[in-house]
Amino acid sequence: MKITIFFIYPNTFAIWQQKYFQHIVEKYNGIYKVQMPKVTSHVCRHTYCSCMAGAWMNPKTLQYLMGHSDIGVTMNVYTHVDMGNVEEEVRKLGSA
Repeated sequence: MKITIFFIYPNTFAIWQQKYFQHIVEKYNGIYKVQMPKVTSHVCRHTYCSCMAGAWMNPKTLQYLMGHSDIGVTMNVYTHVDMGNVEEEVRKLGSA
């Protein structure tokens, strides 16, 4: 099974990716009445990483996928704590 992941690895094609992404958004907006907002490939990359962190993907795996040399970047920039997470983790401790 082949899995393709877009907008994850920073590389020399970053400018090309951004132009291609803008082209897709413009094409979509030209066809459909409901317009797609102006977003960048970086926003998609950030959203992907934040969602994977929120889904409890292994942090080291996520670090590798994002191409971060330091786990601190992955953990400090892309993970977010809210009271729902804290309460859930405390409940887990109580049932252990």
